[in-house]
Amino acid sequence: MVSFAAGLEAELLAKDEGQARLRFNLEGADFDAALAEAGAMPLPPYIAARRAADARDREDYQTVWARHPGAVAAPTASLHFDDALLASLREMGVGSSHVTLHVGAGTFLPVKVEDVTTHKMHAEWGRVSEAAAREIAETKANGGRVIPVGTTALRLIESAARATGAIAAWEGDTDIFIYPGFKFRVTDALMTNFHLPKSTLMMLVSALMGHDRLRRIYDHAVHADYRFFSYGDASLLIPE
Repeated sequence: MVSFAAGLEAELLAKDEGQARLRFNLEGADFDAALAEAGAMPLPPYIAARRAADARDREDYQTVWARHPGAVAAPTASLHFDDALLASLREMGVGSSHVTLHVGAGTFLPVKVEDVTTHKMHAEWGRVSEAAAREIAETKANGGRVIPVGTTALRLIESAARATGAIAAWEGDTDIFIYPGFKFRVTDALMTNFHLPKSTLMMLVSALMGHDRLRRIYDHAVHADYRFFSYGDASLLIPE
């Protein structure tokens, strides 16, 4: 048993591929309160290596539509949105639907195998509500485009369409791994940040845009000094 601040104690249950499973002495609201007191915003390692998380990160590294605790990181494409931008989009006639996926640490693990089909994705919990599924289906039926904000949202809506090929209400764990050759059922375009080589996220955007076109996009980004990573620049990727 290991003791932490705020009265938290944990027992190590298992280790698997660099991750650990712990049993804590608190649960529910008591656990959430203790975790908030003892913990800090889980900034990505390339930020945390430069400075410790501070009080401002609790707001800066959080999305405008965050509702439910559970993710280990922010879906970073969402950090570009605020209430004023969302209001402007509504005035332009752009609708929005909300889904939930608790981003897990496995999302950021590099692909280390030569055969990408053998890469193991860690499961993440997500939910597409009846209302969100209906709104997305109506958008497609009316000739509109479905543009997920971030690879997180894309992976979830494509998970919700795996059974029948059409979006439907869905809840559960998904380990979907999207790489070139994947057939997109729901996604028409994607807003996302710029990703690292050898990552599952880079493979996802390559599946959407095509390898050659993606290379041209990233060549432009590098030569134009675009910023990568969580607080970096965004892109709107529209397949041909």
